[in-house]
Amino acid sequence: MSSKTKIVVFHMKEIIYTAIFAALGILLILLLLFMFLPGHTKGKQTSKDYKPGIYTANMTLNNTPLEVEVSVDKNHINSIRFANLDESVETMYPLVQPAMEEIAGQIIKSQSTDKIKAGEDDSYTSNLILDTIQKALKKAEAD
Repeated sequence: MSSKTKIVVFHMKEIIYTAIFAALGILLILLLLFMFLPGHTKGKQTSKDYKPGIYTANMTLNNTPLEVEVSVDKNHINSIRFANLDESVETMYPLVQPAMEEIAGQIIKSQSTDKIKAGEDDSYTSNLILDTIQKALKKAEAD
């Protein structure tokens, strides 16, 4: 049996392209592993300790008293709402309820009053509501 020598010719361009694509593939796999591994959290939340219950704080909107109610358990903010919002207040101040819902949604999602974005149309109202929520949360904080 005679063995014939076979010569294989590679072009340097093909080798470089293969090495680049292999490196990109490995990089993509590593990136996906780091992103989706359990235990890897994007923004580690620092939860505060609260005394469970419902806490209120008052605010005045053009001589109209409003009461903000914050419900918390041991380390979570569960809900934020107006306790005594009637139709006359909603009619006089139509942006109050949407501002409250937006701010409450952001706070409940992040479990913090930091970095809350107020709307452009209702920045005064949003800041007033945020200050009132912070007062109620101060009452709820565990010593």
